[in-house]
Amino acid sequence: MKKKSVFYLLFLCVSSSINAAVKLPAVIADHMVLQQKTTVALWGWANAGERITIQCSWNRKPVTVTAGADGRWLTHVKTIAAGGPYRIRFNGTNTIEVSDVLLGEVWLCSGQSNMEFPMAKQKAWRTGVIDYEKEVAKATDPRLRLFTVRQQVAATPQPDVQGNWAACTPATAATFSAVAYYFGKEIREATGVPVGLIHSSWGGTPAESWTRREVLDTSREFRRILDRYETAVKTYPEDLAKYEQELDQWLKDSAARSEGLRKKPARPVEPEQNSKSPTKLYNAMIHPLIPFTLKGVIWYQGESNAGRAYQYRELFPAMIRSWRTEWKADFPFYFVQIAPHYQQSPEIREAQLLTYKTVPGTGMAVITDAGDSLDIHPRGKAVVGHRLALWALAKNYGKQHLVYSGPLYQSAQQEGNQMRIRFSFADNGLVAKDGLLTGFTIAGANRQFVPARAKIEGNSIVVMSDAVTQPVAVRFGWSTVPHAVLFNNAGLPASPFRTDNWPGETINNH
Repeated sequence: MKKKSVFYLLFLCVSSSINAAVKLPAVIADHMVLQQKTTVALWGWANAGERITIQCSWNRKPVTVTAGADGRWLTHVKTIAAGGPYRIRFNGTNTIEVSDVLLGEVWLCSGQSNMEFPMAKQKAWRTGVIDYEKEVAKATDPRLRLFTVRQQVAATPQPDVQGNWAACTPATAATFSAVAYYFGKEIREATGVPVGLIHSSWGGTPAESWTRREVLDTSREFRRILDRYETAVKTYPEDLAKYEQELDQWLKDSAARSEGLRKKPARPVEPEQNSKSPTKLYNAMIHPLIPFTLKGVIWYQGESNAGRAYQYRELFPAMIRSWRTEWKADFPFYFVQIAPHYQQSPEIREAQLLTYKTVPGTGMAVITDAGDSLDIHPRGKAVVGHRLALWALAKNYGKQHLVYSGPLYQSAQQEGNQMRIRFSFADNGLVAKDGLLTGFTIAGANRQFVPARAKIEGNSIVVMSDAVTQPVAVRFGWSTVPHAVLFNNAGLPASPFRTDNWPGETINNH
């Protein structure tokens, strides 16, 4: 027994020594891109108190850091203008050399299925982007680097993710996020510098899955999300038992089963392992990436929060602020307004428009002209990536000549029996597709909206109806499937909007 104890202690010591060797997170690895012309974070793990010397081949002077009591170390190094490849050597009890490092622009690309949507048809995806065979075949760019975070959930914030950096080739692009690829490709072509894209998304997930618990726990409104989750955790054993009883009965009832009279019962998803549960994806797929230095974030999500659009007005901005706080950086955050679809409430698009208007450093890509009313995953991802890239190029890369947004509602004024609507991003005028302006409705004090006539006057629109003599409110594109009929002269579509703030259908949904 004593010999076994000695052996066990020796085993622990050897294991501890092995585990204490200098280790790097998955995102700091061969082929990575680091943000140029700034100070970037480098971190990892080692023995408590161990000194690690870091030598970057673009800098002459090495940096030394000491691991803390928990074995974690963090330091920062200055980067020069875009270029490479370079090497970084980490010396401690062991030595790690990271090679083929480029300096350039780094963007985090996150959200749900429309961000996850790959370039090419995959086993889990029935199709890819439009003409994906041709698009993938030409996707070769050794200075566009791709990193996909492996999908996983976690109950608490994790130290690391699983994933690898790789140069963009037809093979790596095929499975990569199409929106992220098109965005990165355009940034590469416009700037000529290396671009690194970190893709972390999961289909069907709400914003609260990507938000840290402390944010949800400090708001009475968000606390309802946690309460619902905690109730689901408590009732799961009972729900599972009920399912097993129903399944057993279904299996016994062969006649009903064969004739399709009874559906096979659905097995309940364990809340603690569900990607849709609050905080799970933040813990597993976002937190471990902090503090990797970013240029900014692009985001495509909202479908799973559409039924709670009023709540999303607060939740989405809270998530953005939280990410910036965690990263200690006010990076730009550009997102996609949800595409037209018969299941998507106009209130979710309004929540996104309000986020743009109230959260500094954000931008919204409107894609009402690039949706599919029957398919929640429209294939025209090149348009989406381009619209996001316009924001980045204009706001972050000095392309001041670019018009980067379609018309956005600015103000409304009653003028007798009509309403005048003014827009931002309409300085050079407005354009009606095919010369027709449809999709406008107008209401008086009774709040009853009726179809309206509309005409363009410079950079404003006058809206009226014979049925409303004293108008107080106008709506445009206020439907699940708004039609893109209003553009600016740059060819970018207007966002749906309403001038009123009357309670909507989702106001009591939590």
